[in-house]
Amino acid sequence: MAKIFGYMRLIAGALALAFVVATAMPAAAQQPNSVNPTAASVKEQQLLQQLNKIEGRGTIPDVKSYTIEQPAGREWREFRTVTLKWIGGIAILGILALLTIYYLWHGTMCIESGRSGRKILRFNVFERFVHWLTGVTFVILGLTGLNITFGRSLLLPWMGAPAFSEWSEWTKFSHNYISFAFTTGVVLMFLMWVVRNLPTRADLEWFKAGGGMFGGEEPPAHKFNGGEKLIFWISMIGGGAVIVTGFLLLFPFYGTTVSGMELAQIVHSTVALLYVAAMFVHIYMGTIGVEGAFEAMADGNVDVNWAKERHRLWYDEEMQPGAAPGQAMRPAE
Repeated sequence: MAKIFGYMRLIAGALALAFVVATAMPAAAQQPNSVNPTAASVKEQQLLQQLNKIEGRGTIPDVKSYTIEQPAGREWREFRTVTLKWIGGIAILGILALLTIYYLWHGTMCIESGRSGRKILRFNVFERFVHWLTGVTFVILGLTGLNITFGRSLLLPWMGAPAFSEWSEWTKFSHNYISFAFTTGVVLMFLMWVVRNLPTRADLEWFKAGGGMFGGEEPPAHKFNGGEKLIFWISMIGGGAVIVTGFLLLFPFYGTTVSGMELAQIVHSTVALLYVAAMFVHIYMGTIGVEGAFEAMADGNVDVNWAKERHRLWYDEEMQPGAAPGQAMRPAE
């Protein structure tokens, strides 16, 4: 019995001690509404307004990676996910629609005098190799790049998440590594043909006559007519822009900031989509648009009558005495 009373006294003492401690706490601590621990904290919008960005802390040397949020990032995301799709859709579908309408109205530009049965060398093996190197890599880069812009909307619902994820991973690797071959092709193409693609008075006459595409005889042209020169410079300027900005994206933050990377992506994607749209014109004219044009890049030879009608000045130049060996006419095989 004495032991039970001892336990009871111990419990009562513990309760009394707890009561004393509780009553001794500061009065302010017992007023839950008197202190708001977040009342003086800086709001996200305040940081954005005052510093134009929100930064965290990190341990790696590249302090640019500490940026968590900036208003320009929201504008860039809006452009990439909405505006860019409209630009690409209007440019690509618009060009395809115009080419379809033109073909249905005009059809193929035929060799008016018919084939002569004789051919003349237009492009040698090396020129054709560089052209196809640039062309094939361009197509691959175009398809893999379009996947970045339109893949989530067009392919993901059809392929499903697992397949689309794997496809996108492979397109990313292809896009990155094939860009080096494309760059080589563009540089070689520029060195090979830049002199031949400088503007001349004949180009002005060609454009005045619409290149014979809307009726009438096609004006005399050098090795490259005005339209082909326009495509060449679109390829060089557009190709140069996507190459430079592409390598900035491939090797990020070398001399650029976060905003610089965003600008590079905007330029790269916009120019690339317009570049793709322009190349549809080149593909059309080089295949079904002009009879005999594809042969120039197939085996390098074109029919003599084709050369006379499309590039009379170049044909006359090749037929002059002392022309380079291998440029003379030969029977068609």
